[in-house]
Amino acid sequence: MYIHVPFCRQKCPYCSFYSFPPQRGDFDRFLQAVCAHLHLLAQEPLVQALQFDTIFFGGGTPSLLPPTYISQILHTCRSTLHCAAVAEISIEVNPGTIDAFSLCTLQQAGCNRLSLGVQSFLDQELKQLGRVHSAQDAVTAVLEARRAGFNNISLDLMYGLPGQRLANWRLSLEQALSLAPEHLSLYELTPEEPSPLYQDLACAALTLPHEDEVLAMMDSTAQLIADSSLVRYEISNYARPGHICRHNINYWQNGSYLGLGPGAVSALQGRRYRIPPGLARYQRLACTQTTPWLAEEQLDVEQSFRESVVMGLRMLKGVSAGALSARYQLDLFSYYGTVLDRLLSQGLLCWQGERLALTEQGLPLANQVMAELV
Repeated sequence: MYIHVPFCRQKCPYCSFYSFPPQRGDFDRFLQAVCAHLHLLAQEPLVQALQFDTIFFGGGTPSLLPPTYISQILHTCRSTLHCAAVAEISIEVNPGTIDAFSLCTLQQAGCNRLSLGVQSFLDQELKQLGRVHSAQDAVTAVLEARRAGFNNISLDLMYGLPGQRLANWRLSLEQALSLAPEHLSLYELTPEEPSPLYQDLACAALTLPHEDEVLAMMDSTAQLIADSSLVRYEISNYARPGHICRHNINYWQNGSYLGLGPGAVSALQGRRYRIPPGLARYQRLACTQTTPWLAEEQLDVEQSFRESVVMGLRMLKGVSAGALSARYQLDLFSYYGTVLDRLLSQGLLCWQGERLALTEQGLPLANQVMAELV
C-alpha cells in the first residue's frame, strides 16, 4: 500500500511530484478522506482478497502530517483491510520537519522503517536544492531516530547536482556512512519537466557536472561502499543484509500495489488506477462513498512482460527467464531476439544461470539498455 501525503513546506526546484504547502484544515481534510477511502475499499471484492505486506507513506513530506494522524491512518488500515502482522511500514521524513517527540510517536504507532530525505550533507548544496533542513538537522534526526527505537533507517542522497564536484560528493557519502544506516538510496539527479530546475538547465542558468565527473562519482561510491556493511541490490539502492526495502522490491517485480491519497496510482490484476491530483476532489468523492479513481489502464500481456523485464533489471540479481515464462507464457530470449544478442555481445547484459542481469559495464548505462527493451 502506498499513501501519498501531498504536503510540503515549500516546493523543491527539482521536484515534479504533486505537492503543495498545506493550508488551514488541509490535514483534517486529508485524514478524513484517506480513512473514508479505506472504508470504501474494504467493500471492494478486488481489495478484500488482498493481504498488505508493506505500507509506505510517501510524498510530498509525510512528516509534516501530525504523527497522531499517521497513527490514526494506520489504525484504520489494520481495522479495514488485511495487513500482515509483520508488515514493513515506512515513512519518508524531511529532517527539517521532525522532532524527537514526533519520532517516538511514529515508532509507537507502528512505523518501523524511516526514510530520511537528506539529499546532501553540505549546506551550500542543500540551499541550492531548496531543502528546508541543514546538514546538522540531518545528523540530529538520525541520532534522535535511534533514541526513539528505529533500527531500520534509510538515507537518501543525490549526486550529479549542478556545479557539484567529486570531492563534495565524497564528503556527503562519507558522512552518511559514518551514521551507519541500514539502507542507502543514492540517486543521480534527473531533471524532469515542468520543474524549475529543468527550466534553469534548459536556459543554461545552471549546468550539470560533465559526464566524466558523474562517472567518477559512481566509481567513488563503489569504493566507499565496499568498505561498509552495505550491499548493492538495485541500481540506486544499498542495504545491510536483511534490510532491503520490501516495498520497492514489489514495484521492481511489477507486483500489485494499492495507492491512496490525491495523485496516487494503483496496479491491481494488470489494471492501473489513478487518483487525480486535488485534495478537495479526493475528499468529496471518498466521503460520499464514490470511488476517486478517474482513469483506468489495462496493459496487454506483451506490455506487462516488457515492463517486468525493464523494472526487474534494476535489481542486481536481474530477472528470471523461468518466472517470466510462467507468468506471461513468453520466452525472454526468443522475444527480444537480435536486440538481446547485441546487448549480450556488447557486454551490457549477461546470463547468471537462468537469470538475465546487467553487467558491471552495463550498470552505468542502465537507462540506455532499458530503452532497447521497453
